[in-house]
Amino acid sequence: MRYVYGPVPSRRLGWSLGVDLIPAKTCTFNCIYCQLGRSRTLTLERSEYVPFDGVLEEIREKTACRPDYITISGSGEPTLYSRLGELLDQIRSLTDVPLAVLTNGSLLWREDVREELKAASLVIPSLDAGNAAMFATINRPHGDLDFEQVLQGLVDFRESFAGQIWLEILLVAGFTANNSEIQDLSRCVERIRPDRVQLNTVTRPPAEDYAVAVPPHELLEYAQQFRPVAEVIGDAPSTHARNRCADITQDTLGLIRRRPCTLQDVANGLGIHVLEAVKHLEILTADARVHSTMIGSKVFYMARF
Repeated sequence: MRYVYGPVPSRRLGWSLGVDLIPAKTCTFNCIYCQLGRSRTLTLERSEYVPFDGVLEEIREKTACRPDYITISGSGEPTLYSRLGELLDQIRSLTDVPLAVLTNGSLLWREDVREELKAASLVIPSLDAGNAAMFATINRPHGDLDFEQVLQGLVDFRESFAGQIWLEILLVAGFTANNSEIQDLSRCVERIRPDRVQLNTVTRPPAEDYAVAVPPHELLEYAQQFRPVAEVIGDAPSTHARNRCADITQDTLGLIRRRPCTLQDVANGLGIHVLEAVKHLEILTADARVHSTMIGSKVFYMARF
């Protein structure tokens, strides 16, 4: 399958059937922490990047597996897909499985995008900075995006969206992990009024090696400064998730034991989507069976013997 992957274990959504609507690293941002590397195409242009009928057919084939969520996310910013609203409506007609959309929130200032997302059950937008300077540093947005414009889009979306909004904040050590930046972020959260605030940090090899994780005890301290109090997202999938995906996880480990592999090597070698490969590598890393190392400009995964 080219556009649908999983179900894969998700730290927040249980078993998630992923839908990828955007070519790899086509995005509105070029975030320093992105697990998929630097953006190849930085754009605000909405388009039918992948064939609508092909996506719908793959979803139709997979709905029998009864995931906990069907999640629109992928290798780029999903709200760039011009037929997103139509697709969400069609999925709704196929199944009663809840629909989640993971977005960087950069296009919520557009009324058409806000309207299309109304068909979702849950939207998880991100906010990584509480001011314009840090927004430019962390997210490295398209030149036509303005911080206040993006923030106001999140505020306006809260006013019009009846479903759940879980706001994700990813903290980077040395940048946003200090009291001043947390205060700015907290003020933004008060304006947005999400149902939940979820605090995260760098857990996979980032686009830039200076994007470093915040220690767990610091995340817990910063979580108390938000209203509502933020949830700290755990690193490891559940034991149930490990057991259910054991075959692919073991195949991933077997591949890496033969030779060090990049993320793309794993995806290509097993014939799975790159984001599915990320999930299984995450399980193996959490279990300390695999570790990552930088060789030249690439991140390689290696087995621990």
